[in-house]
Amino acid sequence: MARNTSPRFKQCRRLGVNVCGHPKAMKRAGSPAFAKRKKPTEYSKQLCEKQKLKAYYGVLEKQLRHYYDLAMKSDMMTGDALVILLETRLDNAVYRIGFGNSIRLARQLVSHGHILVNGKKVDIPSYQIKVGDVISLKEGSRKNEQFKNCFLGHPAFNLPYFEKNEEEFSGKLTRLPERKEIPVEVHDQAVVEFYSK
Repeated sequence: MARNTSPRFKQCRRLGVNVCGHPKAMKRAGSPAFAKRKKPTEYSKQLCEKQKLKAYYGVLEKQLRHYYDLAMKSDMMTGDALVILLETRLDNAVYRIGFGNSIRLARQLVSHGHILVNGKKVDIPSYQIKVGDVISLKEGSRKNEQFKNCFLGHPAFNLPYFEKNEEEFSGKLTRLPERKEIPVEVHDQAVVEFYSK
């Protein structure tokens, strides 16, 4: 299974936003060593927005292109549909609910079989969850201190479309998100323009 293992903090500084969600990721971002000296072209701006989207959701180029093709067929605006498709991936839902404190840990939880969707084990990080799906931690995994601390101690994203149940170690997608509610600092239209060339 292909995945991105590049240094996270370096990626955040290069893109100019905290894509990994770590509080110390942007600590050295203001340093002169990381200042951009050339005026960015239109192409480089579009490329940067695409790279941000890939970094936020931990997807690779081929996967993002696939989501773009699906978004093109949607009734919504292509940019909004693209981000909503990525937001409803299982690994992202696991991260948003708080089972993992990063998208990488959330992906690992899914692929190692710790996550249940509607009571059934799903180990495919790209699995597309639907409205009403309940995502929970496997019974045996609830005793693991790291998982427990992540879920109970990790500050919730407080997103209106996810409902967190701490007693049941679960979360639920109550409705499809609206683009303005998704905490992702990306100019969607630039990504669409990049792929539509």
